[in-house]
Amino acid sequence: MLFSILSRSACANCKFCCSFRRQSLWETPLFSLEVVEKLNHPNEYGIMGEFAAAETPQGPCAGRLILEDKYRTDDPEEEVPCTFLDPQKGCILKGEDKPFDCSIWPLRVMRKEGELVIALTPTCPAIGVAPSSKLSELVKSGLGEKILEYAQVHPYIVKEYREGFPVLM
Repeated sequence: MLFSILSRSACANCKFCCSFRRQSLWETPLFSLEVVEKLNHPNEYGIMGEFAAAETPQGPCAGRLILEDKYRTDDPEEEVPCTFLDPQKGCILKGEDKPFDCSIWPLRVMRKEGELVIALTPTCPAIGVAPSSKLSELVKSGLGEKILEYAQVHPYIVKEYREGFPVLM
């Protein structure tokens, strides 16, 4: 969705968004229940994921990859990659199996003061802490509305707002 702003090669070389420190496990993308069912069994990728149920006020609606048991040290800076990240190729998931969070990175749908907003994750090395005018324009020219529409149907993708995330819409 954001390849007019981020090049595929920059993302493939970086992979920052596909690894998680313990303190960033809240950002682990959520998979739809249908995809969890598919990836919990032998599948076309040859990798089975381990998922925990993600709860919302409406009940279970998605799965979160379990990564906690993959850390090898007690170092809080240690990063664990997503189960579906190939170090050479990048994400091995097809578009229909990829979490929506991954498709819109470094954007996030967040709830701020009761309202849904589109915010920038300020840790993306390719974008940086502040959104460019080009990124803001892209969000405001239709992409933001599409993201918010998706969030209305799939509320499990909404994260609570955190300080330091610039709101774009």
